[in-house]
Amino acid sequence: TPEYETKDTDILAAFRVTPQPGVPPEEAGAAVAAESSTGTWTTVWTDGLTSLDRYKGRCYNIEPVLGETDQYICYVAYPLDLFEEGSVTNMFTSIVGNVFGFKALRALRLEDLRIPKAYIKTFQGPPHGIQSERDKLNKYGRPLLGCTIKPKLGLSAKN
Repeated sequence: TPEYETKDTDILAAFRVTPQPGVPPEEAGAAVAAESSTGTWTTVWTDGLTSLDRYKGRCYNIEPVLGETDQYICYVAYPLDLFEEGSVTNMFTSIVGNVFGFKALRALRLEDLRIPKAYIKTFQGPPHGIQSERDKLNKYGRPLLGCTIKPKLGLSAKN
């Protein structure tokens, strides 16, 4: 949708796309936008209950990657109503969850993501800010992670 003008409330993503031979970049960009928003491989009975046009991602610009053959940056805008408030998991699952196995593409990489303030405000976050959390934990100068470190990352049992 090249004529689409982005809104302040859109989540904006930039994907590096390498289409399969014979697939035009416009088709590849449109496919990424559709598959990562409202597109599906089958008919869904709820399609008739909602306006898909309101929720679909739109590929609003495509630029060739300088110095690369058959690589493009496809810019996709997603309406904020597509996402659950305060859910990073929902946002990333929607944008990058299913689209990477797409047959029209040889390669795909998310290069940039712009999240509007309207969506950021829906996240709870630490109630007293990051500095308060660092002070409680006495941890400075590094990221704070809440995850399980798995052995497949190359760490020994001692580490």
